[in-house]
This record gives sequence, C-alpha cells and structure tokens, in this order.
Amino acid sequence: MTRLAALAAFTLASALCAATPAAWAQKVKLQTSMGDVVIELAPEKAPKTVDNFLQYVRAGHYDGTVFHRVIKDFMVQSGGMQPDLKEKATRAPIPLESRNGLSNVRGSVAMARTMVADSATAQFFINVVDNTFLDQPNARDGNGYAVFGKVVAGMDVVDKIRQVPTGNKGPHQDVPLQPVLINKATVEK
Repeated sequence: MTRLAALAAFTLASALCAATPAAWAQKVKLQTSMGDVVIELAPEKAPKTVDNFLQYVRAGHYDGTVFHRVIKDFMVQSGGMQPDLKEKATRAPIPLESRNGLSNVRGSVAMARTMVADSATAQFFINVVDNTFLDQPNARDGNGYAVFGKVVAGMDVVDKIRQVPTGNKGPHQDVPLQPVLINKATVEK
C-alpha cells in the first residue's frame, strides 16, 4: 500500500469512527397548512417507533390528515384523522418504547395511544410545554408515552397551531374550528 493510499484509508476510517448516531439521524418534514415543521428522529432510542413512523410517512398516510386535538398548554395531536374526523385505517399496534430515556419536554414528539400500553399505531403528538408527567417513571399508569423525536425547525409553526380556536365536533373535543392540515409528510436526507 502506498503512503498516499494508507493516509486515505486512515482518514476514511477516522471519519467513520467519529460519526455518531445523531449524525445519521433522519428527519421528517411536515408541510402543514400553517407552515413547515421538521422532526429529527431518534432511532437509537426508539427503533421500532421510528421505523413505524417512517413506514407511515413513506406510505403517504399522513398526507391530508389534520391536527384533530389541540390543547394550548399541553400538546397538538395528528396522524390519524381526515378533515371530516373520519379515522384512517392503520397497521397493527407497536410495542411501547417509553423506557428509552427521552422526555416529554417542549418540542418532543411522542406516540399517542389508548389506555393499553402497546396500542400506538399512527397518531403522534408534539409537546408544546414540558409534560414530564407523561414520562414512564412519572406516569400514573407506570407506562408513559414513547418519545421518538424532536422538532428541530418550525416550533414557531407548532406555536401557531396551539393558538387556533378549538371546540367540540361530535364526540371529539379540542378540535380546531378551522382544519389545520398536514398537506404532505416527507423523509428528509
């Protein structure tokens, strides 16, 4: 091996060793009717949840869904309902990954679920304030909610969404009076 080739191999090996999982983190852009929101995913902390979310993104599931639950001092929720509040079909639920060390703080993104721990499918929420009572160690049910990413751009858009007027629509509460859409969700490189 020539000296130049050895130097090139050493440089490449050093660069690969220096790369951290965060450097490889994928991002998803939500193009909403109020602006863009970019979410950085945490596959090293919530691999099944991230894989599930990316499958829904790639399948176009989130395109045309609405933020159907907006609570100004809590969170904004989306991912499962059309503007008429008809729920979209989903795949089977995934295991809960709430014991991953990530916290439900402002800007974090977590999976919505029912009272059953392993019931999350497609719906997710963005915490608009620190909601650490949703973290597994603090949760009343002992399970908590699985954080799998964080907003890295567009928190100002999330703050606009949290301020929209809401009301009741059929059995649903805290529904924006004017629909707030996810026009398109895309995986960013």
